[in-house]
Amino acid sequence: MEQQKLPNTTVALVLAIVAFLGCCCFGIGGIIPAGIALYLANKDKKKYEENPELYSNYKQANTARTVAIIALVISCVFLIYTIVNFVFFGGMEAYDTFLEEFQREMERQQNL
Repeated sequence: MEQQKLPNTTVALVLAIVAFLGCCCFGIGGIIPAGIALYLANKDKKKYEENPELYSNYKQANTARTVAIIALVISCVFLIYTIVNFVFFGGMEAYDTFLEEFQREMERQQNL
């Protein structure tokens, strides 16, 4: 019998890479694609475990799963970091106040 390719592997791999780039460039932007990629990769993993001799591209599915997990962890850590910043430092109002104070201090330093 001819070996087939797992059906969701390519999509899961592309989504995992997009999620990884999203979490590295935009912080929490990788949560949704990483979650979808992890779901699809796990679905393919179950399919492979049911009948391993039928499928040929399990390594790619496993790679997609690994990259999706890494992207999901990084995105979740950044999300927690963002929430902690808003809770402990007062959110955007505190950030605006900080920027105003910083700008005043820079102007004061230039005038000396």
